[in-house]
Amino acid sequence: MDADSETTIPKTSPSQPPSPSDGKTPNVLIVGAGIGGLFLAILLDRAGIPYQIFERAATVKPLGSIMSLSPNVMAVIDQLGLLEELKAISFRHSDTQIMYDNMKTIASFPSADIHDEIGYDFLLFSRPMLYQLLLSKVPAERIHFGKKVLTMVQNKDEVMIRCADETTYHGEILVGADGAYSAVRQHMFKIMKDQNELPPSDFKDLSKGFICMVGTTNSLDPEVYPLVKREDCLFSQVIGKGSSFNWSEFNIPEHRVCWVLVSQLATLEESEKVKFRNSEWGPDTSQEFLDQVRDFPVPGCKTLGNLIDATPAENISRVYLEDKLFESWHYGRTVLLGDAAHKLLPSAGQGAVCAMLDSVILANCLYDLESLKPQSIDEAFRDYKEQRYSPVKEQFQNSKTNAIFLYGQTLVERCIRYLALHWVPQSVKHKAFLKGAAYRPQATFLPQVPKRGTGEVLPQKTSKRYEREQKQKPQISSQNQSASQDTVDTTVTAV
Repeated sequence: MDADSETTIPKTSPSQPPSPSDGKTPNVLIVGAGIGGLFLAILLDRAGIPYQIFERAATVKPLGSIMSLSPNVMAVIDQLGLLEELKAISFRHSDTQIMYDNMKTIASFPSADIHDEIGYDFLLFSRPMLYQLLLSKVPAERIHFGKKVLTMVQNKDEVMIRCADETTYHGEILVGADGAYSAVRQHMFKIMKDQNELPPSDFKDLSKGFICMVGTTNSLDPEVYPLVKREDCLFSQVIGKGSSFNWSEFNIPEHRVCWVLVSQLATLEESEKVKFRNSEWGPDTSQEFLDQVRDFPVPGCKTLGNLIDATPAENISRVYLEDKLFESWHYGRTVLLGDAAHKLLPSAGQGAVCAMLDSVILANCLYDLESLKPQSIDEAFRDYKEQRYSPVKEQFQNSKTNAIFLYGQTLVERCIRYLALHWVPQSVKHKAFLKGAAYRPQATFLPQVPKRGTGEVLPQKTSKRYEREQKQKPQISSQNQSASQDTVDTTVTAV
C-alpha cells in the first residue's frame, strides 16, 4: 500500500459520504451480488460488520443450472441456520451414473454410501433457488443494483468507488466478488502493474477449453418423463463417442430437469474463433449449437431435444468453461474472492463452494482486525490468502482432472477415463474423497456446529477476539448480578 498511500480521494459531493468509524470495525464495500458476495454479506451481518453490495446488473438472474454443495461448506450452512431451508429446495443425491451414448452404463457411484462418514446428505438443487435463498437473508437496503463500478481510488485511510451513474461510495475495505472478469481486479492489477508489483503469471488470460450450454426445464409430465417421478436425485453423465460432446441431466424438485451440454474445443484457434462478446453466465440462445444435439439420447427423458423444447429461452445459457488461478488476491485496501481470484472449471462442482469458503475465511479475518491502519488490513488479507490458497489450488487441480474425466474427448483423455473407471480401486477414490471432505471451516465468531459423521475434520484457526469476548462474558454477567444484588440490598435497607 506504500506506493498508493498518498493518493487523494476526490473531494466531490459523494452519494454516500464516509461513515463514522470506531477505528476497528471496517465499512466494507462488496462489488458483485453473486453467491460469493451474498454469502459474505450474511457472514458480515452476523459478525456485526457494516457493508454494502454493489451489482452492475439491474437485476440478477443466476444461471439456471444444477448445483451441489460439498461437505466442505455444509458445516457453515448448518452453523448459519440455513440447512433446513436448503433441504426444502433440494433433492438428496442418491446416485451418479456414467454411460456411453448407447445408454450402456460404465460406472455408478452411490452417494448414500458415504453419509455416515461425512454426516451430511449430498443435496442437489437449481442454482437460482440457492441464489434466492441467500438473497432473502440480506436486507434489501444493503444491495444497490444497477451500479457498474468504473473506477476505484484507495489511500492509507479509505477506498472509494465511482459508478457509471456518477455516484460515489466510501469505505475502509473493497471486496471484488464480481466474477471472472472482475472490474475490481482489473483496477487493482493496473495499480500493481504501475508499481511493478504484478506477477507475470497474472498478465495471462483465462484458459479456455470447453463451451458449455445449460438449461432448466419447466415442470414436466411424470408419465412422459419417468425421471421426474423420483423423490431423490439421479445424476447421469453421458460420454459421446465420435464427437466433441458430453452431456448430463439431473432431476430436481417440482418435476423439473437440469441439463448440461459440453463441447471440447480442439485448439486455441478454435477458441478464438468462437469467442463470445460476454463470457460470463447469461442467456444466449444459440440455435445452431442446439440443433446439433437434439437427437442425443438421455436416460428417462428420451432426447436432449425434448428437454430443450421444455426449457424457456431465458433459462438457457451458453458460456465458456475457463480456468485461472491468480497469484494476486489483494493490494492495499482491496481484496478478491471467488471467480475474481480463482476461476475453476465446473467439473468438480467447486466454483460456488470455493467462493463461499473464501467468504467464511475473509469474514473471520475481518472480524479479528486489530485496527483499520494499512498494516493491520494487509496482515488480515495475507492471513486470508494463506488460509485459502492451498485448498483452492487443490480444488483447481481436481477440477482440471475431473474435466478430463467427464469432458475429455482426445485419445489420451479417453484412455485416462477408462483407466480411472476400471483400474483405480474404489477404496483409493473413497479415501481421496474423505481427505478432501475433512476441510470444513466455520465462522469463528459464532458458536461452532458439532462435528457430524465419523470422518476426520481438520482443525481450524480460532478467533482470538471471540475467545477473549467469551472469557469476558462470565465476568460481565457476574458484575451485573452483583450490581443487581446491591440494588436489592439498598432497597431493602431503605424500607
